[in-house]
Amino acid sequence: MIGIIPGAKRRWYIYPAFGEIGSVMNHADHVRLLCDGVTETGGTWADFGSGRGAFTLALADLIGLDGTIYSIDRSGEALRDQEREMKARFPGVTVHYRREDFNSPMKLPALDGVVMANALHFQRDKERTLGVVQSYLKPHGKLILVEYNTDRGNTWVPYPLSFDVWLRLAQRCGFSETRLLTRAPSSFLGEFYSAVSWKP
Repeated sequence: MIGIIPGAKRRWYIYPAFGEIGSVMNHADHVRLLCDGVTETGGTWADFGSGRGAFTLALADLIGLDGTIYSIDRSGEALRDQEREMKARFPGVTVHYRREDFNSPMKLPALDGVVMANALHFQRDKERTLGVVQSYLKPHGKLILVEYNTDRGNTWVPYPLSFDVWLRLAQRCGFSETRLLTRAPSSFLGEFYSAVSWKP
């Protein structure tokens, strides 16, 4: 797969298919899960439940130097780790690190997009969470969801949702359109998927 990854200058990368890179996901895999939903450089984005920043780094790679990211997580340690990695790999990208719970009110600018990667499956009341997320998006803003493609949870992934369930939930929560972006194998729960949904 060929992808355009913005940086100081526009560059071309050729990525192998998921099956060619083994079972451990790396930065190229994270970029691939997002890239068909992040179609322009720049903009103001947030990563909700960003953890140690794997998808924050992928988002930085895609939106480039003209973009701004708000990285939201409850763990200060995780945010410090990702800040060090971001400064080492993408020092020119503007990132604001916020130790907050994205279910609670936050002061954020209107967002062009939100990434939620392996974060929604911790939320029992998904409709409430999605209402909060949608409130931060500009009209026609995007929510990019990365989740395990299963409806059977466990201790570590308590409330997962397959893509079929996500389609119905997104419509019920007022998103105007939802599209599957890609799938990727997972040794843990079989498969990841990424999808993009638009606010009306």
